[in-house]
Amino acid sequence: MAANKVSIGSYEEDLQRLLAEERGQELAQRVKMVLAWIVLLLVLALLFSGLDVNLGFTRIKFIKLDIEFVKEYSPFIAEGALQTILISIASIILAMVLALTSALARLSNNPIAVAVSTFYISLIRGTPLYLQVIFFFMALPQMGIYLSGYWAGVIALGLNYGAYMSEIFRAGILAVGKGQHEAATALGMSPGQKMRHIVLPQALRMAIPPIGNEYIAMLKDSSLVSATGFVREVLWRAQRVGRANFRNLEALIVAAFFYWMLTLVFTAIQARIEARFEQGEREIKTISH
Repeated sequence: MAANKVSIGSYEEDLQRLLAEERGQELAQRVKMVLAWIVLLLVLALLFSGLDVNLGFTRIKFIKLDIEFVKEYSPFIAEGALQTILISIASIILAMVLALTSALARLSNNPIAVAVSTFYISLIRGTPLYLQVIFFFMALPQMGIYLSGYWAGVIALGLNYGAYMSEIFRAGILAVGKGQHEAATALGMSPGQKMRHIVLPQALRMAIPPIGNEYIAMLKDSSLVSATGFVREVLWRAQRVGRANFRNLEALIVAAFFYWMLTLVFTAIQARIEARFEQGEREIKTISH
């Protein structure tokens, strides 16, 4: 009995030691990553410092930015961030609806629904997003359909990302275990009830992480809406003040900075959401066991 207690105690000590070592390694990796980021940011700052370094055998002139221009027009460019976010949110909602509808159509036994879905996906994936934005804004008026630059951009982004995201939803639906389908059928659920109450909730949960990635990509692609010339988002504002003041370099760098910050913010939000879902799944597994 005593030997048994000793073995259990030794196992717990070894486990704690291994966990502590693992946490130490993770912390060390994070510290190294942060230090690497700091070094890269310093290199980037040096690149745009405007310094003129004479090394004797050669001379290095770093890029000099007009700091006064950056200070004066950064707030104006930043005002477009709200428009960028609104375009992305409206587009991702439309894309999710189209992706789910397309995925269900492809998985159905209706040949017409399958044909329409695959045709839509092939057509949209086979043409550039930029062309689609311009088409909805400039080509539709010849057919008597007039869209503002905002809605032309939202529809183009929604259609484009919906075609690509359909595979995410289809994979999520197919990933639901066969046993759950059989259990739902045994409970007397109709195919529609099974899809609404059993399959789709699980498929959506699995689809959330890749949807977050698509939203972040869409956030950057929303800059293409500036091609209409009537949507005052980040890139449109940067191009306007850059051309007017002959400071395109500074204006585009400021725009790139704001897109980068938006990407970092929404990446952090996505990480928090994924962590919450992982925690919920662990709790469910703990309760089930």
